[in-house]
Order: sequence, then structure tokens, then C-alpha cells
Amino acid sequence: MHRLSKRSVTAILRSTTAARYRDVAAPISSSHFFYDSADGDSKGRWYSSLTSGRCNVNGSIKPFKSTNEPFLGCRYESTAAASDSPSEKFEYQAEVSRLMDLIVNSLYSNKEVFLRELISNASDALDKLRFLGVTQPEILKDGVDLDIRIQTDKDNGVITITDSGIGMTRQELVDCLGTIAQSGTAKFLKALKDSKDAGADSNLIGQFGVGFYSAFLVSEQVEVSTKSPKSDKQYVWVGEANSSTYTIREETDPAKLLPRGTRLTLYLKRDDKGFAHPERIEKLVKNYSQFVSFPIYTWQEKGYTKEVEVDKDPAEAKNDGEDATAEKKKKTKKIVEKYWDWELTNETQPIWLRSPKEVSKEEYNEFYKKTFNEYLEPLASSHFTTEGEVEFRSILYVPSVSPMGKDDIVNPKTKNIRLYVKRVFISDDFDGELFPRYLSFIKGIVDSNDLPLNVSREILQESRIVRIMRKRLVRKAFEMIQGISLSENKDDYDKFWENYGKHLKLGCIEDRENHKRLAPLLRFFSSQSDEFTISLDEYVENMKPDQKDIYYIASDSVTSAKNTPFLEKLLEKDLEVLFLVDPIDEVAIQNLKSYKEKNFVDISKEDLDLGDKNEDKEKEIKQEFGQTCDWIKKRLGDKVASVQISNRLSSSPCVLVSGKFGWSANMERLMKAQTVGDTSNLDFMRSRRVFEINPEHPIIRTLNEAYRSTPDDEEALRAIDLLYDAALVSSGFTPENPAQLGGKIYEMMNMALAGKYGTVGGYQQQVNQQSYIPETVEAEVVEPAEAGGQK
Repeated sequence: MHRLSKRSVTAILRSTTAARYRDVAAPISSSHFFYDSADGDSKGRWYSSLTSGRCNVNGSIKPFKSTNEPFLGCRYESTAAASDSPSEKFEYQAEVSRLMDLIVNSLYSNKEVFLRELISNASDALDKLRFLGVTQPEILKDGVDLDIRIQTDKDNGVITITDSGIGMTRQELVDCLGTIAQSGTAKFLKALKDSKDAGADSNLIGQFGVGFYSAFLVSEQVEVSTKSPKSDKQYVWVGEANSSTYTIREETDPAKLLPRGTRLTLYLKRDDKGFAHPERIEKLVKNYSQFVSFPIYTWQEKGYTKEVEVDKDPAEAKNDGEDATAEKKKKTKKIVEKYWDWELTNETQPIWLRSPKEVSKEEYNEFYKKTFNEYLEPLASSHFTTEGEVEFRSILYVPSVSPMGKDDIVNPKTKNIRLYVKRVFISDDFDGELFPRYLSFIKGIVDSNDLPLNVSREILQESRIVRIMRKRLVRKAFEMIQGISLSENKDDYDKFWENYGKHLKLGCIEDRENHKRLAPLLRFFSSQSDEFTISLDEYVENMKPDQKDIYYIASDSVTSAKNTPFLEKLLEKDLEVLFLVDPIDEVAIQNLKSYKEKNFVDISKEDLDLGDKNEDKEKEIKQEFGQTCDWIKKRLGDKVASVQISNRLSSSPCVLVSGKFGWSANMERLMKAQTVGDTSNLDFMRSRRVFEINPEHPIIRTLNEAYRSTPDDEEALRAIDLLYDAALVSSGFTPENPAQLGGKIYEMMNMALAGKYGTVGGYQQQVNQQSYIPETVEAEVVEPAEAGGQK
């Protein structure tokens, strides 16, 4: 931090009228009182450092209570006459009704933020005082500690917030609290910026100027009592909700005088008196203002245990009298003595303001567990500061286990990112503004100095600052995940992939800009690694020298993928094939398109090129089986787009492949399973199927001979139909009529068994008459009970 010269600060003060309160109100200050108790007197008296008056304090007093702690909850007996000075009435410089509408409907969607705003004001007043005290030590001569104190009266619904900050003069009250949306903090910062010597970061919070008026979200009346070191008098500002005027008067009651600072008293509305409970105030302070740099004390009820004597029952006393030799012992019991005292509420210091070199791994993990209520240590963390066009500090974590379950990857309401503005908590309710939803599992803290305190979702969506922050946060998240993948302990990334693998695959679909960062993090099973997943880098390293593409097959399980007929020729050539067994895998790979200049190729699609074409041999095979292919196509009709010679089969007679731009069998299965899917596209996307035959298989050679001798033979034609249905099943498609397929299989079984053990007999005639339906005409619906020819 640069230091300002005394001359520079003097110039600043002249140009600002005075250093004012952050969001309009100068903060609130506590005075010091001293406790005095005579021996044996259970009632103590509190002495004000400003007056000679006393006040009686009823109730038990903690014996070891400090004698110099401030006490704001008593009434004072003063010898001075408390005559009220005349009040002056002022008009606001804007319509309060419009202001309240702005605050309630636009700036603040949650009433409880009023305390955050007022504490931020108090923090600003303390910051200004500390800053000006460097060159003007006389303003700190009273020696009052720099702190914020909050006291509540739940019976009457009153909240008192006191700080020992800079305070305000009478003119500053008129300028700041009488002018809507005027910020003393903004003027103070502008003066620092305009000064030649201004290189200092005063770290003030508010610049917008409406934070003070958030008090009217919950208050019927607000009273501001303030004392500036530049004035000998203390003034009281009083305003009411839905009123166009306010009053200012001089404070003449010696019991209410402050050495310095501001006391803000809120008289709550009937429906909002619940905010006056000490437990509620403590919770709000810990939630929103936990990391404010000044100590915040709240007035809390406490208790300590002590032993007291208990009177004996008459029966016990009589027994004791009969036994004169028995030693008499005093009977005691433990009771809890209640008392009220100040309690420091913001004990945790923000570790993100410290240098990463000074914070240990244990401290990071402890902060993670405490902030996000976790019991397991994170897999990784990243602490960084971004400077330049946008400045912010952040700590990000990768949790060990997904709290929402491995399958819940589209829930945007995670509350995993806590946004702070100058250490003041703003919100954790974001919908993808700071992180895309596929990285919603990342947890962390983001503290910005550039955003306003009244951040809403609309502001975040339209803010250029937030867009820049988002890019840098995403980049740091990827670096953190990449660090896990490169760790010596491979179990860490296996655990990460098990929990968050689907999130990264979703990122391949939604975030094209980060494909280069996402692709190296993906893991898949393969034909050469069906027990352990491999990365795309490992696949590329294992590729054959003449291999141009990355091959994959989508299926519902590793077992199904291993046994698919599409793999036969690739396994013979020792070509590795990725197994995409998650429903999201196929769409993710299709969006990636390529990796390291290698295209992804689905081996279940037509026009598969394995790099071993022999044009002479292909020409010879086409001449031999070309007419047979036409014969099979004529029989199958519109069920297939064409019949071709296959280059991917070695042991299977045929396979049914998808069109180059149509759905694969796996995708068709997934689309049919959609709850609200549109089935009208099914016919269009699945219409182009190619029936590929293996010319080396005995069944195909037999059909080739059948075509040459008797192309109209019924058994040969029925064999083509059964061959197509079998190819449907083996290729991963679903038969349109499973019952009819079952009938054909039963028929073939009967013929095989009858040929070996007996004659076909009447069963064959019954099948011919009832079960078999020529495929060249439109099929009728056959009930499953009639598939075998029996009713």
C-alpha cells in the first residue's frame, strides 16, 4: 500500500467535504463505560467515560467480568438536565416511495441483507478513520477501539448497531442521508484517485449509495446518532418509512453522547421483529459479514456453572440428629448462572487474502470443511489472484464425492460458489453465471473488488466483469483437474472420473470453446482395455503407424461391445476400438469430432475404411455376388437402403449398419427410451440402413448358389428374412415384431430336428398355412400366442 503525504490527505479532505459513510450513513460507534461494584453488593453501577452519571444494573453479574467493557443495555442516571434541542425538518431530494420501490423490487430481493449493508457501512467508516488517522493522529486521541457492536431488544423489536468510525457532521447528515443514492465512500475514493499521490488501496466497500436505506426494509423508524471528530456536537437524524421528510437535532442528553462514531437504532416493523433475536443476528453476521476486517461483537446471553448449598429435607435432618457420631456434610448442587456479555462473532480470517505460499494444505482443507460443511478432504484445491483488467481472489476445490449423486449432472442450484465483494458475502445462489453447469461440482470462494454490493442475477448476466471472471475461473478449474490426472496417485483421478466423468462429457456437448481442455481428461474402456479406462492420449500412442482414425463403438455395456460383429475384422488387424457404454458418450464424441488431427469413426456406420482396400479383389467379389446382393435387396424391399459386400466381417454372415448421417443402433435405442421423446423422427433417422454380407461365410455362399439355381425358392427367401432379423438383433437394433421372429426360429428348429430324428409331419403344414406371411406384402398383426401355430 502506498503512503499518502500529509499535504495530499489535506487536499483530499478539502475536496470531499468530509469522508462519508459508505452507502450513505456514517457508521455507528460505541462509547466506553466502566463497571464498579462494592464488596458484597450484588448490584453494580456502570460509569460513562463521558458523564458522571450512573446506572443500576439488576441481575446477577459474572464475577470475572472485565471492568472496562462497554455496556449499551442500561439507562443512565444523570445529574445534568436532559433538555431536548429543537428539531429541524428537511425534505428528501428524491421521492422516498419510489426509492422504497427501487430497493424492495430491484436492488434487494431478501430482507435479511439489511444487516449486511449496515455492517458494510460501519466497516467503511472505520476504514476511513484508520486511513485518515495516519496523517491526522489527533482524530484517534480518544483511544476508543475500532470495532462494531450489535445489540438487540427482542421484546420491543429494536436493533442497535454501533461503530467507532469517522462519524458525520450536521452538514454531512444532510448531504448523505438526505440525498438519495449519494455515497460518501464514492466521493472519498474519487478524491483519492484524483490526488497526485493516490496510489493507496483504502479497500472501502460501498460506492453505490443506497445501502443505508435498506434499513427501511425491516424498520418503521431509523435513528442515527453520530459524532464526528471534526465537530464538538453530536447530532441525531430521525427518519420514518414511507415519509418524505426527516429531522435533525442536536444530542443534549449526556448519557447518550458518544466519544466518536455512530449509533444506528432500528425500530422494527411488526412482521420483522424476529430479526431482533440475538441468535438470528449472530447467524446473519456469520453468514454475510464473517470476513469483515474489523471485529464485530454481538450482545449474547451466556452462562457459567457454579455450586450452591441445598437445604436438607426434615427427614434427612432427623436421621442426622439420631446419628450424632456421623460427620455432617453440606449438600450442594450445580446450577447455571445466566448473564449477558459481548461475544466476538467474526472470528474466522479470510485465507484467500493471504499469499498461497503462507497457507498449508491442512489450512486449505480445514477451511473447505468448515465453509462447505464437508467431512471429507477435497481431491484438489487452487488458490490464485487475478490482476489486470479484472481483479479478484479465489480458492477453488474439487470435492471427493459428488453430494448430489453421480447421475445428477444438470442441477444448477448447487450453492457451491460463494461470491464476496470486498470480503462481504453477497450470494451463493447462481445459475451458471460464474461456472457452466457441467462444472457445477466445483466449490469455492470468489472475492471481487469490482462488483457492486447489490449484485443480482440480472447484473451478473449482463456484466462484462463477470464474463471475464467466468473465463478465468473455468481455466483455473481445468488446470486443477489436469493436476489430478497427472498425479502420481492414479486412484485420485479414478475417484474423480467415477464421480464427475459425466460432467466432463456434458461439457463436450455444451462448451465447444474448451474442447482442447476437455478431451485429454476423458476416459473410456476399449477393446484392449476392458477393465481399466484409458485416455485419448494413450489411445493415440497405441495407434498403428498407418492408422488414420480413432475407432469407437457405442453400446449399452462393455460385454455387448466386446461381442458385436462390427469388431471382427478390427480385432484381426489388432486395431483398438473405444467402447462408449454411457448414454452420453456417443453424443460427446460426435461433438468433439477429432482429437490431435485424428477423426472419430463409428465402426457401426457405412463406408468404414480400414486402410486395406484391394480394388482387384473387390471387383472380383462384386462380379460374383453382385446379382445376389440385388436379389436380397429385392426381397427385403424398403427395410434396407442397399445390400453391399462387407469389409468388416470375418466370422458372421451379415451385419446391419447405419447410414453415415443416421442414428446408430445405440442412439436409436436411447431415443426410443426418452420419456418425452418425439418418435416422429425415428423413421426418418433410421431409414437408411445398409445390409452387409460376408462373402466368405457358408450361409452367404449357399444363398448365392440358391439364387443361381432357384431364385424363387420359398425356403431360400424365408432364409433371407430370418437372416435379416438375426442381423437386426446382433447389430443392436430392436426387431419390429419379436413374435414373428420367434416363430421363424421355431420353424427352423423344427425342420432341423425333424430332418435328424423324424419327419416334419402336420406341424410343418400348420406353420406353412398359419405362421408364415410373405414379406413382399404388407404384414398383418400376429398375436404372440399364434406365433407357433397354436392357440
